[in-house]
Amino acid sequence: MSGRGFRELRVWQAGMDLVENVYRMTAIFPKHETFGLAGQLQRAAVSIPSNIAEGHSRDHIKEYLHHLSIARGSLAEVETQIEISGRLGYANTPDIDRLIKDVTALGKQLSALRNALLAKSS
Repeated sequence: MSGRGFRELRVWQAGMDLVENVYRMTAIFPKHETFGLAGQLQRAAVSIPSNIAEGHSRDHIKEYLHHLSIARGSLAEVETQIEISGRLGYANTPDIDRLIKDVTALGKQLSALRNALLAKSS
């Protein structure tokens, strides 16, 4: 999309940080959740920076916006699954609170990028 690579985008970097933190949190989940909630949470988290990178690498803003929409959907999944993890007692409250703050901040970054792309396309 631009001369800058996706690795330079703060929103992508924040997505990667979220993936790391999700993996750290799910490492302590019960073993019976390895292919359940833990795996689903990890896949949803990985989808966020992956879609940011893919969208950034596309030729058209419309395609970029589509991938950002997928990333936002995955972010909502992650937030919901983090809440479920807390309700089930799989993670402690400070970890849950920190991740929810990260999710909120990343959501704002995704919205800002989306708005910038919409302004550029009009």
